[in-house]
Amino acid sequence: MKTNHLIFSLLLVSLLFSCKSAQEVVTINQKVSNFEKLASIENVVRIEKKTITSHFDENYELWFAQPVDYNDASKGTFQQRVLLGFENDTLPVIVELQGYGIYSERAGELAAHYQANQLTIEHRYFNDSRPQTIDWNTLTIENAAKDQARIIDAIRAALFPKAKFVSTGISKGCQTTMAHRRFFPNNVDASVCYVGPLNYKREDPRVYQFLKTVATKADRDKVEAFQKLCFENRAALLAMMKQEAEKQKMTWEFGVDKAIDYTILEYSFAFWQWGIPASSIPKEGVSVETMYKHLIAVVGYGFFEEKAVDDLQPYFWAALTQQGIYGYETAPFKEYLNTEEVYKFDWAFPEGVSKPFDAKPMQEIKTYLDTSAENILFIYGEYDAWSATAVDLSSNAQQRGLYKFVKEKGDHRTRIKSFSSEDQERIYKIVNAWINN
Repeated sequence: MKTNHLIFSLLLVSLLFSCKSAQEVVTINQKVSNFEKLASIENVVRIEKKTITSHFDENYELWFAQPVDYNDASKGTFQQRVLLGFENDTLPVIVELQGYGIYSERAGELAAHYQANQLTIEHRYFNDSRPQTIDWNTLTIENAAKDQARIIDAIRAALFPKAKFVSTGISKGCQTTMAHRRFFPNNVDASVCYVGPLNYKREDPRVYQFLKTVATKADRDKVEAFQKLCFENRAALLAMMKQEAEKQKMTWEFGVDKAIDYTILEYSFAFWQWGIPASSIPKEGVSVETMYKHLIAVVGYGFFEEKAVDDLQPYFWAALTQQGIYGYETAPFKEYLNTEEVYKFDWAFPEGVSKPFDAKPMQEIKTYLDTSAENILFIYGEYDAWSATAVDLSSNAQQRGLYKFVKEKGDHRTRIKSFSSEDQERIYKIVNAWINN
């Protein structure tokens, strides 16, 4: 009996020493689950296993405790929401960097295409990652990039030490992706950016030039004619907006009278952004109801109405202080507005707080893209109004793995699947090389 016990002990010791890591020693009899690995991450304060979605084998919701200010620990932390769709620890991890909140748990275009893992990071101060009180001066692209790098590093160490990481983002998420790479160029292996602007001024004038030259003159004329038709019927449209405001309990920071003007001015930008058919534009002689219905269908209430602006306050702060936006030229409508002054978004600052625009961060991203960035692919729609300030690649960009694809007549919903089969093949060939390298 003693001899057998000794032989068993020697075999056990031999087995333990043959294990490749301490983790394997622990998991000889009981494998450590992904849940346990994620829960053991130092800054994870909450974790929940979610209902499985898309192609994933496991879905998780995590909350990271993040510094409010990376330069001042006394300001405390906020909790940042993160989703993880786990498929296999050897497959690529597609990192969806949200420019806003998280609105879906499903796989995005890249994760679905590759049947890969997906890590989705909500942007600081949006939706569920919004602290009760916000120190607005801590909402910077650098702090956001540090949030993302911290999460990526932690998830990589916990589950994916050998996997490729590809970041991606849409619109403001594309801006977020560019900023993350500028501050942490090697935090991921590659990036795919969709329809994101790179503005050089707070009200970037390239937008005005775009709206004067996009598509055909005939279609541009139809857009402007409709705007003038709306201004000619402004009193009736205003009455309808007041009626809707009472019904839906809507208010505007600058009042409903200004709201109708901003809505009419926004029409041209929104029209091209969303790819509205020119054939759908109402012409002179239609009812005011038809006019109003079309105007709101294109512009909506969600950009100016007070509650919507409050939800979008982090967007406006970023746009007005670092990332840029646009304004509205009023010269074509001078006879209705009695001014040629550009209408701006100053009113969208948080109450009692404002800050001068700093052009340096976007210029630094431009310099990074022009000189040292590697492995980034950009997707744009030709007619999308945000393409007015699209990234322009330098002459040696392809030598560093930078590519830009523009969908003919495409809008803000342009994705890889929007392109021809030949172009899709070209795009995925580039991404395949990054993933398989």
